[in-house]
Amino acid sequence: MKEVTVENIRNIALLGHGGTGKTSLCEAMLMAGGVVGRMGKVDDGSTTTDYSEEEIARKISIALALAHLEWKTRKINIVDTPGYSDFAGDVAGGLRAADLAVCLLNAPAGVEVGAELTLERLDSGNLPRVFFINKMDKEHADFSKMMWALGERYGVKAVAVQWPVGTAAEFKGIIDLIKMKAYAFDATGKATDLAIPDDVRATAADARTRMVEAAAEADDSLLEKFFESGELSEEELQRGLRKGVVDGKLFPVLLGTASTAAGARLLLDFVDQFGPSPLDRPAVKGNIPGGEAEVVRGHDPNAPFCALVFKTVSEPHVGELSLLKVISGRIKPGDEALNSGRSETERIGQLFALNGKQRQEIGELCAGDIGATVKLRTTHTGDTLCDKKAPVLLHPIAFPEPILDMAVKPVSKNDEERMVTGLVRLHEEDPTFFHKVHPDIRQTILYGQGELHFDVVTSKLKKRYNVDVTLEKPRIPYRETLTGKTEIEYKHKKQTGGRGQFGHVFLRIEPRARGAGFEFADEIKGGVIPAKFIPSVEKGVVEAMIEGGLSGHPVVDVRVAVYYGSYHTVDSSDMAFKIAGMMGFKEGFLKCGPVMLEPIYELEIKVPDDFTGDVMGDMSSRRGRVLGMDPDGHWQKIKAQAPLAELYKYSTVLRSLTQGRGIYSRKFSHFEEVPREIASKVIDEAKAAKKAAEE
Repeated sequence: MKEVTVENIRNIALLGHGGTGKTSLCEAMLMAGGVVGRMGKVDDGSTTTDYSEEEIARKISIALALAHLEWKTRKINIVDTPGYSDFAGDVAGGLRAADLAVCLLNAPAGVEVGAELTLERLDSGNLPRVFFINKMDKEHADFSKMMWALGERYGVKAVAVQWPVGTAAEFKGIIDLIKMKAYAFDATGKATDLAIPDDVRATAADARTRMVEAAAEADDSLLEKFFESGELSEEELQRGLRKGVVDGKLFPVLLGTASTAAGARLLLDFVDQFGPSPLDRPAVKGNIPGGEAEVVRGHDPNAPFCALVFKTVSEPHVGELSLLKVISGRIKPGDEALNSGRSETERIGQLFALNGKQRQEIGELCAGDIGATVKLRTTHTGDTLCDKKAPVLLHPIAFPEPILDMAVKPVSKNDEERMVTGLVRLHEEDPTFFHKVHPDIRQTILYGQGELHFDVVTSKLKKRYNVDVTLEKPRIPYRETLTGKTEIEYKHKKQTGGRGQFGHVFLRIEPRARGAGFEFADEIKGGVIPAKFIPSVEKGVVEAMIEGGLSGHPVVDVRVAVYYGSYHTVDSSDMAFKIAGMMGFKEGFLKCGPVMLEPIYELEIKVPDDFTGDVMGDMSSRRGRVLGMDPDGHWQKIKAQAPLAELYKYSTVLRSLTQGRGIYSRKFSHFEEVPREIASKVIDEAKAAKKAAEE
């Protein structure tokens, strides 16, 4: 590949709901650019960017993949992202690498939930975007309806720059509204001139007028001329459109049929002419490592080197492949770079330009470009690599919070260590899931984005690390606390023939505010218990709190004071006072009105208007509380709180209630007292389990 300059780079991310045709569109563009001789098909597993065993077997994109091509004077890097929400982490990473989002919408299906998620991410990140209405040859395709839906959300920002000639089975071609020329397409997607049919000429002219007005409004100097003359020259129109795209003031709408490559070349032409280069994008923000001072890095190839690792891929026989976007400077094989977040130095090995799993070795990556390197020792997804003499730590990638948790355990106990090793390495590749060992519920919990996400993780564990695991319903991390207070005396006295044991304490036990934690107070006066034994009393209390007296869950939010006692000059010891503190707390706890607490989560549920009632009714049946609703177009955002015990596989239930269109996020809020009848059931189950274990 010839040397690339920053102004000639175009970095685009293909985004959209699962099944909108992102991978097929990528394949069509690669064929147009001469990278592949013919288009691969998702159904037969022959596409460039869906190349893993999992993707070929499932016929869906599971991980983002890179591709690139030369188009005229440009190098166009393509980030093909997954469409299913279970793999939203790769979308977040891909957006950090892109300078332009190409949002695919399914013409027959309209704006689907995956597209809604994508649009929300783009709105919050202010990334320039274009829309590509795909599958225009399918039944029920309706371009005007799609334009209306986009207009409802974005107003005049969403502007058609193309118009279809026919729809569904009658789809014959595309009118380029900028040049006011129509094109038909052969089986390889190559365009031939087509006369604009009379029945669509007036509609296309109206659409062009709206496009010209939008282009004028994107540039103040053009707007003044447009008011005076009512028209723009072709050069002025192009200038206004490009400024509108780069500034995020216009969201051009294109169309086509990716499966036949119709429209792919016109899309490439549009990206070439109107898409932003890295130089058009704002400087990237970061901090001095270990400090708060902000640093900004523009896309300057002559500035100190800085790059973001936005994805880590584990390749068989190669090792870890780090995909990176160079923000500033340039990097070559053999150079040293600082991993500023981990304070480790890395030596850069080979550099590659990627087309799926195909790697083309290159001699350099410059500012604005995207590529890959291999075998970095400590660098993983989200890390910053930079010049050691000009360190910077880029702002982290905002990965989605987990919405599903499952207990995971190996089928064979001998595989415990290998399971943990595998999960750690897979997390480095995909930070949107992680595992955590919870000693109080005696389970390892896997946190992630959905059942399909877990299915893929466990499949990778089996294939890469030869570890079979099972997933099961996680236990709830209940807590115990008290509602009253008491004072209790406990004397630990034991004579064994030699030196005995003697520890004598008076404890005051009382509740603290919810979330206040544990407090221990030494209120001994006059040395009735020597100061050296007080820490042992506290240790005993803390140890007793690990397993409460109701269901064996940890005790929280209590204050314990030791205020009196006695000791024996020979028989008293640290162990004796530790036992006295432990047993005294256990006895006193049961006299203080102990209750169980359960974790409460905050939820934000987004559903179409039609399903609001069903979702709210279901939430009430889960002991949830609806806190409010915010309308968002044809959607409602429901804010609620619900116990974790009632949220098992809630994402699956929500999709079922809303025909696959509902989504939600959650985060821990606080602990609340468990209703008496539910607490009794949990306590009985805990006692039965303990008895069975003892037998």
